[in-house]
Amino acid sequence: MTSPARSSARRIAALLTGLLLLAPAATGCGDRTGSGPSGGEVTAITALDYYTDQAEHAQWGDLLTACGRTVGVRVEQTSVPGASLVPKVLQQASSRTLPDLLMLDNPDLQQIARTGALAPLDGYGIDADGFAPGIASAGSYQGKLYGLAPNVSTVALIYNKDMLAEAGVAVPRTWDELKAAAATLTRPGRYGMAVDANATFEGTWQFLPFLWSNGGDERQLDTPQAAQALQLWVDLVNSGSMSKSVLNWTQADVHDQFVAGRTAMMINGPWRIPALEQDADLHWGVAPVPVPRLGQSPVTPLGGEVWTVPQNPSKARQQKAAQVLACLNSPSNMLTLAQEHHTVPSRTAVAAQHVEANPSMAAFAQSVAVARARTSELGVEWPKAATGIYTAIQSALTGEQTPEEALSHAQQTATGR
Repeated sequence: MTSPARSSARRIAALLTGLLLLAPAATGCGDRTGSGPSGGEVTAITALDYYTDQAEHAQWGDLLTACGRTVGVRVEQTSVPGASLVPKVLQQASSRTLPDLLMLDNPDLQQIARTGALAPLDGYGIDADGFAPGIASAGSYQGKLYGLAPNVSTVALIYNKDMLAEAGVAVPRTWDELKAAAATLTRPGRYGMAVDANATFEGTWQFLPFLWSNGGDERQLDTPQAAQALQLWVDLVNSGSMSKSVLNWTQADVHDQFVAGRTAMMINGPWRIPALEQDADLHWGVAPVPVPRLGQSPVTPLGGEVWTVPQNPSKARQQKAAQVLACLNSPSNMLTLAQEHHTVPSRTAVAAQHVEANPSMAAFAQSVAVARARTSELGVEWPKAATGIYTAIQSALTGEQTPEEALSHAQQTATGR
């Protein structure tokens, strides 16, 4: 699974208007392989995703094939680059050629569901019982469940065990401990801490645990709680504990800095574990993102993709697609996917099984249990707030504005006033 913050704010905002304009055409699909719109025996269905990486495409293809076999259909999988998925969905909605099974990055679901292009899953006996609350929220729009994610991700604190031990530093649990640890670990050629603070949704994604854990809220960005969270990042940069280059780093860049020994701690996701495990000399650990005060649990954003069933004149095709979706979300397949992609199974009980076999996933699973969907508060208006947040981060970390000034501007950007 790739980084869940792959979508650009500009793409999402620009496409919303198109989604709404296409709503009248989004409820039908033309005749496709396996069955006509009037029904009949369904022998094949189509699936669309953005798993273009060869290994990921093959892994998902194998699972789609296996699930198709269990329900008696052949699944024809097509993958397009992540940035192309939503434009392709819009084009298909317009031409009434939507696939039978559609994967979406979870923040995109509400905007697609708003058009009427997706079928509610309750009509097929599918619900989110046993799933973590944030995962059910990520797959819902206006109280109805439209998508489910077999596995998900979030972020945590990844640290170099040897560096912390050498400096006599305990794994930080609070913001004060984080600042002290980062300062102690910083030395020539090495920073104590690293984050992705770039001007994209990734920068917003990485800041959300600090904003939310301090009681901040994207509905009202110009609050003391939000300013305190941003001030923490400003203090880390201004003290020299964090490189000013974080303004341009991606999550992949942060990982590279960590592996090269140029930072002792970083915020990143479980998708980095395979690369970390390749270096036998690198001894690393994972802990929850530090929180403002002891006793708190971090509130982190939920990443991952949801599978949905687009509307289709052939109810028989929709039924088969829903059965494949249910198969993808079975406990056994969740475990398989979690092992392959280093992610967290969406069912809480299955996540516990996964952690027992993979202790390095414990902090991620713990955070997923209380993680929040990025669209849970603002729904389709989330991209505006996300843009305001990463713009505020840039302004504050460059010293152009104070955190309070930057977030006040962000609130104006998000609300238009």
